[in-house]
Amino acid sequence: MYVEMTDETGKVPANIIEQTEKILAFAAEKLKLKDATEMAVTFVDNARSHELNLEYRDTDRPTDVISLEYKPDESEFFFDEEMEIPEELLNEMDPFIGELFISIDKAAEQAAGYGHSIEREYGWLAVHGFLHINGYDHYTPEEEAEMFGLQEEILTAYGLTR
Repeated sequence: MYVEMTDETGKVPANIIEQTEKILAFAAEKLKLKDATEMAVTFVDNARSHELNLEYRDTDRPTDVISLEYKPDESEFFFDEEMEIPEELLNEMDPFIGELFISIDKAAEQAAGYGHSIEREYGWLAVHGFLHINGYDHYTPEEEAEMFGLQEEILTAYGLTR
């Protein structure tokens, strides 16, 4: 999987950027995504997170991670209108799955609050957002158990334990 990494803050250490790329590739393998899959991760501060939340989520506050899932627009492809396009074919034609925005301010705050390493927090946020992009959610207790169980499984297998 290809991950485009951007640090808008200029403050994210190289080891965190490298870890984020690696853990997302690891998570992609776990979900059996195609090697051609692409996504983007941008590290932002709380002010930018707040702006993005207002723009995309109608939320008037910064959050730790913002997940923007990308679904290709079938109208961009030239097929007969009555032809049903298999999702697998759409994914091959446009392998971009989405974008994450991770707040470095929230990451630092939460790592301190939860009493674990900053590496663990960045890993948690990256995997959490990645799972959202790939259709996982936590609106019901069942969804929460599935998503957080898989998230913890990925983090533990990768070596980011509490």
